[in-house]
Amino acid sequence: MRTLIQRVSRASVTISGEITGRIGPGLLVLLGIEEADGPEDIDYLCGKISRLRIFGDAEGKMNLSVADTDGGLLVVSQFTLFASTRKGNRPGFTRSAGPPVAIPLYEQFVARLAEVSGRPVETGEFGADMQVELVNDGPVTIWMDSRNRE
Repeated sequence: MRTLIQRVSRASVTISGEITGRIGPGLLVLLGIEEADGPEDIDYLCGKISRLRIFGDAEGKMNLSVADTDGGLLVVSQFTLFASTRKGNRPGFTRSAGPPVAIPLYEQFVARLAEVSGRPVETGEFGADMQVELVNDGPVTIWMDSRNRE
C-alpha cells in the first residue's frame, strides 16, 4: 500500500461537477492499493499518518499532528501510485489491485484512519473520474509505502 501525503491549506474532490469531499487545513492522502495488501498495511499507514508531526507549533517547528491541529483528512484512491514505467513510455498498472480487492481495502483504510486519528475523513469516490484541487502548504509532501518502512 502506498500513500502520497500532502499538507494542504485546503483540498477538494469534484465528480461530475459536484464536490464530494472538502477540507480546510489538513492532509490530502492519495492512496494506492496492490493485490498483496491487507489489514496490517492499513494499520501501519493509518497509525503513521495520524501521528505524523508535520504541522507547525507556536515556534514554527513541525511538531504537531493533524489531530493536534484539528485538521481535516481527505483520502483519494490513486491506482497510478503503482505505475510501472520500466518498459516503454506508457505506464503499466498491473501491480494495482482491481476493484474486488481494492474497494474493501480502501473502505477499511478510510474507516481505520477516522478511528485512529479521531478525525472525520472526507473522500472521493473509488474508480470515479475525479478532479482534485489542492493548495499544498509548505510545500510538504511525504511518500509512504507499507512494504518499505523507512
